[in-house]
Amino acid sequence: MSELLRNIDARTRLAGTNKLEILLFSLGTDSRTGRRETFGINVFKVREVMRTPAITAAPEMPAAVEGMVSLRGALVPVVDLAKYACVDAGSPRDIMIVTEYNGHTQGFLVENVDTILRLDWAQMRVPPEMLRAQMGGLVTAVTELTDGRLVMMMDVEKVLSETTHYDDDFLFKDIQPLGMSDVTVFFADDSTVARNQIQRTLEVLGVKFFAAINGRQAWEELERAAAYAHSTGRKTKELVSLVLTDVEMPEMDGYILTKKIKSDPRFDGIPVIMHSSLSGMSNQQLGRSVGVDEYVPKFEPQRLAEVLGRLLHRDTQIVPV
Repeated sequence: MSELLRNIDARTRLAGTNKLEILLFSLGTDSRTGRRETFGINVFKVREVMRTPAITAAPEMPAAVEGMVSLRGALVPVVDLAKYACVDAGSPRDIMIVTEYNGHTQGFLVENVDTILRLDWAQMRVPPEMLRAQMGGLVTAVTELTDGRLVMMMDVEKVLSETTHYDDDFLFKDIQPLGMSDVTVFFADDSTVARNQIQRTLEVLGVKFFAAINGRQAWEELERAAAYAHSTGRKTKELVSLVLTDVEMPEMDGYILTKKIKSDPRFDGIPVIMHSSLSGMSNQQLGRSVGVDEYVPKFEPQRLAEVLGRLLHRDTQIVPV
């Protein structure tokens, strides 16, 4: 299993090319349906794959959290993804995918890992509404393999938000309104959880906003805004004050979206914030290489609010109320 991830550092060169590599895994055969689904997770978020070590049960944990394991002296929570996804699989989940998000480490129990698949984000499609409903919003993108299997990208941010404290009220308690009701923020993210948290942050700040669910849709919306601005003799910046984008999105990722915005004179003067759970230095450097103004880790609404306020005040030259 370690060989699967041996060259993970070298894979950072894929960022900014609209390509990704995903680790395929299974949660087992669901006894209720007889189906054995294939899921995927971005390799950038995987630290290692290992046999599951001894798990110590912890009190007052969510049902899908099996407990804690000790990894090199650090206690790491372990989530049984089959339990979380309500897959009634009889086979043991003795493989653990160790993932890292925003500096937080957690383990995901799976039945097995398959291989690493390299593909273009354009091959990842927004899941049909029926599948989204069936999976409870757990799937953010899908793609079909040459052998006919459907691979479902799991919304790990949703898993973590419901097994940790990413949405606790205290995360928003110190955010103050900006007094800038005449600015508009446009954001793009494929995760329902992330979109909800961004929206909540913007509502507390008291600014207008609109959103897209991936980079392709975001670019189409921005082009429409630019065309409308041109037809009314205005600059696009008068309609869109700031763009906030995720990195990982089906059809077009945040690096390509940012590159398009920054290379198009119609969007001159519009700052771009990259908002991602891929918060390593290499990812931040790649963001800056395509022109992002700031890079903010996800699930830190107070930090996001501070950066939004600073860039909006800077670019509108409005005195805070």
